[in-house]
Amino acid sequence: MTWLAMFGFARAAALPQGLPLALPGATGLAHAPAFNLLAFGAPGLAVAAVAWRARAWAPGAGLVAGVALRLWLLAALLFALQGALPLDAGELDGGGSRAHATAWLLWALAFGAGAALAAVALPRVRIASLLAVAAVATALALPAIAASGAADRVLLLAWCGWTGWLAWRLPPARRGREHP
Repeated sequence: MTWLAMFGFARAAALPQGLPLALPGATGLAHAPAFNLLAFGAPGLAVAAVAWRARAWAPGAGLVAGVALRLWLLAALLFALQGALPLDAGELDGGGSRAHATAWLLWALAFGAGAALAAVALPRVRIASLLAVAAVATALALPAIAASGAADRVLLLAWCGWTGWLAWRLPPARRGREHP
């Protein structure tokens, strides 16, 4: 849903490529509240609901796994918060845009830290978590070496992949079907 909202709204608003993915939700733009709800709010809260229940999926996993899963929950809530703190189209380097950028950075850090701890403590998601950590490190370095907007896209792709993988791999095995 996040990808569809981001690219659908950007296309409908005829925004050039390379701009921040959150720009269609900037204050003053048409349909910004709908974009923020569909791109950030609803997906973030849906992942938060799954992450809230995740600790029950691995009850004997230990403290590190518990912290990793709580960081996943925190990252999901920070992702949703980005929709409540829209960019300011008139001032991308100040005002409300700073609050959105802060939520984005905290989301990226919580996501990266959660993925790193999950790689250590949750064998079922180790490889995906290591890939997510690499993606976060790459995304945080990209603004210095790549085109504008590349970091947003790398990080969002990693977030969607990692959260989907966690939601699929962590639940307890169902009767007659064991997860390796």
